[in-house]
Amino acid sequence: MALILPILLAVLASVLGGLYMLGMFRKRRPNEPPLDKGTIPWLGYALEFRNNTAAFLQRMQKKHGDIFTVQIAGYYFTFVTDPLSFGPIVREARTKLDFEQFAAELVARVFGYHSGTNDHKMLEKASTKHLMGDGLVVMTQAMMDNLQNLMLHNVGAGNSEGKWHQDGLFRYSYNIVFRAGYLALFGNEPPKGKEGLEAAKKHDRDHSDELYDEFRKYDKLFPRLAYAVLTPKGKMEAERLKRLFWNMLSIKRTLQKENISGWVTDQFQYRAENGMPEHMQDRFMFLLLWASQGNTGPACFWLLLYLMKDPEAMQAVSEEVQRVLKETGQEVKPGGPLINLTRDMLLKTPILDSAVEESLRLTAAPVLVRAVKENLNLKMANGKEYAIRKGDRVGLFPYTAVQMDPEVHPEPEKFKYNRFLNEDGSKKTEFYKNGKRLKYFTMPWGAGTTICPGRFFAVNELKQFVFLMLTYFEFELVNPNEEIPPIDPNRWGFGTMQPTKDIQFRYRLRY
Repeated sequence: MALILPILLAVLASVLGGLYMLGMFRKRRPNEPPLDKGTIPWLGYALEFRNNTAAFLQRMQKKHGDIFTVQIAGYYFTFVTDPLSFGPIVREARTKLDFEQFAAELVARVFGYHSGTNDHKMLEKASTKHLMGDGLVVMTQAMMDNLQNLMLHNVGAGNSEGKWHQDGLFRYSYNIVFRAGYLALFGNEPPKGKEGLEAAKKHDRDHSDELYDEFRKYDKLFPRLAYAVLTPKGKMEAERLKRLFWNMLSIKRTLQKENISGWVTDQFQYRAENGMPEHMQDRFMFLLLWASQGNTGPACFWLLLYLMKDPEAMQAVSEEVQRVLKETGQEVKPGGPLINLTRDMLLKTPILDSAVEESLRLTAAPVLVRAVKENLNLKMANGKEYAIRKGDRVGLFPYTAVQMDPEVHPEPEKFKYNRFLNEDGSKKTEFYKNGKRLKYFTMPWGAGTTICPGRFFAVNELKQFVFLMLTYFEFELVNPNEEIPPIDPNRWGFGTMQPTKDIQFRYRLRY
């Protein structure tokens, strides 16, 4: 009997400890947001959140108001859904609300990459130098050269004139923009010998197309991989694809190319100088590829589709494109040189800029997450303060909170190409909620210290692709009456959304 009591006490302690870890004993404290743990211990609302993030958060907001705490897979997330209250979260110091901890956990699981010291700072530094300002001039030219190779290598060949091609609009847009962006960032095949230039260009076309096919296999697995809910078969395929990309994007292979972007080489050199093993740098290259090219292709699909479904928008953007070409003395004609679309030309397209921003408002839906490093008080716009616990996470989902709010954006489900233009044609930045002007009225790139550092390059990619499509191609939907496909709810939270199905279109070169 003397031995039974300690055993029973140990079992009881283990059970109580397990229940504590499952969150069974957490109670709402004074001044904390409403707490909703769900009915499943530890998991909480993980399944509902994963299956349809937007619908879940809208339901929770209707139930609890503009701030609430929910349990998701062992973590407690406090979501703020009032855009007037975003400021304190976006501006809070990293010592209190930290993005890097959450990001490091995700990239380790998804890419097998374990981040080093100051990784985020180095990414910001390289992006500021090479994907903004003067550096963006170089990258815009590199992107243009590769888009021309992929899209226009048959111009003037004669054998393709007047021939219609049919493809899925999503597949075509994603394929072209992914490949051109990859080549612009990671370099081109060096020509060999006097006749080697055309062979090198063909190698780039073939190699990048093969890479895209493998990338799409990985991209389809990505949401379930991020949530760690892959089947055994899915896990095997994900591991195969990771190893394939670690090899294909390895430092050794990349350094054999020419025209490698400074964005890539600077980050490689920094990590080498700080002693990062080469195999880990290979994994980082895969992360860079996904971060730079995982969203722009889908964004191009949505933009082109919205324009095709709105004749007024298509006409306005097309006329602006022609005006910009005329102002630079360039003309597309049989036998003439290919146009050169520069960064300066892309700064003169306010109508296209508004159309880009509007399509992103409708389809870009990241979840912005911060790890709570110490207890803090969060002050809402209505004056109320809420206590947030150390160890929890704070989340924003701008898509439902502001981008689809009818008070901020009337008729939010509609594509209005000029929504972000004033009557005089200038950029519109004044939007209101409860009579107060909003600082964060659309957030496709995030905000604050974690705003996407490559956003200017990404926007240029979108604009260059659409510019070339409008200039060199005739294109139309196979079925003009086909509805715009709905958003795939499994991809909420990971950036630009993807459609539940592709939509067929046909296209042909004008010359």
